[in-house]
Amino acid sequence: MTNPDFPTSEYEQRLERAQRAMQAQGLDALLLTNEADVRYFSGFRTLFWQSPTRPWFLVLPKSGKPVAVIPEIGANLMASTWLDDIRTFSSPHETDDGITLLAAVLKKSDRIGLPMGRESTLRMPLNDFKRLRSALHLSEWVDAAPLVQGLRMVKSELEIETISDICRIASDGFASAADLFQEGQTLKEAFRAFRIELLSQGADDVPYLVGGAGQDGYGDVISPPDDRQLAAGDVLMLDTGATLNGYFCDFDRNFAIGHASDAARRAYSTLYVATDVAIATARPGVTCADLFHAMADVIGTTGSDVGRFGHGLGMQLTEAPSLIDFDDTVLTEGMVITLEPSMEVADGKIMVHEENIVIRDGPPTLLTRRAPPDLPVL
Repeated sequence: MTNPDFPTSEYEQRLERAQRAMQAQGLDALLLTNEADVRYFSGFRTLFWQSPTRPWFLVLPKSGKPVAVIPEIGANLMASTWLDDIRTFSSPHETDDGITLLAAVLKKSDRIGLPMGRESTLRMPLNDFKRLRSALHLSEWVDAAPLVQGLRMVKSELEIETISDICRIASDGFASAADLFQEGQTLKEAFRAFRIELLSQGADDVPYLVGGAGQDGYGDVISPPDDRQLAAGDVLMLDTGATLNGYFCDFDRNFAIGHASDAARRAYSTLYVATDVAIATARPGVTCADLFHAMADVIGTTGSDVGRFGHGLGMQLTEAPSLIDFDDTVLTEGMVITLEPSMEVADGKIMVHEENIVIRDGPPTLLTRRAPPDLPVL
């Protein structure tokens, strides 16, 4: 490998774990088609996935190294990974975007695993997938989402170190809030200043930055910035997904502009306590549903109408599992998750608080620098 994010041994260990799981489920091959899964096993990292024109395939056999079936434009970069068997095709192609090559790799596989469940994407034309299944009509297709997600949920120490680094960078960025945000500034200006700060602190990219501002709280947590000016009494929230070596942080911070209302202070304090309770609860053996209810009990809400209170984190901004009342995934040492309780402050106004932690044998480790216990006023 000429420019790896991790040493070859990291990918060998990932493959070994996958093939043990495949053997247990009687799978002859595992077909991966989306960016994160392909990168997880190959180390192939490129922004070229932003283009939907070309499909990319990685096949994990039940023994031996993965086989890449990719457009010729990616051959040079894929050759810099630890893979040896790289088969390329001209793409976009008028009639055959790699399906013949892919079928040849899979032709002796009786049972083929393909992620099909929640949070899975096919990332190839459905008509091409129909052609592939027709060419492999004797093969049985099995949902491999639980297998792949189960592997990726538990991070290696190298992955945790990378996520910790980008959390530190973003924490340093938020620590500069007093110099970045002020009354009269537009949301676009505030977001631009924060993005520049994160890049100057060492982030590779800031592909996700959302938030909002308003008196007592904000209307939602996914809005892009606009030209509205920050006013005294506003609560400003920025939620960032900055990246380093292809791994995300994902957390937010709230700031009051000029002064904070009693309602905003109470909501902030409630969410802070809910997060404290979650940190005290998050241990190996606890389920995601248990963690959700621990936070919901503090906030005073039940059920899943409020959405989830956190999720997995790593190569993607959000990964499995979900901290919600129906997810019985058991927390395991090495999982990196977000704690993200939210609540309604007033009619049409909410507040969200978020931290990133790694599950350990005992208390979890905070990857983010803990927010102050009282709503900061700028």
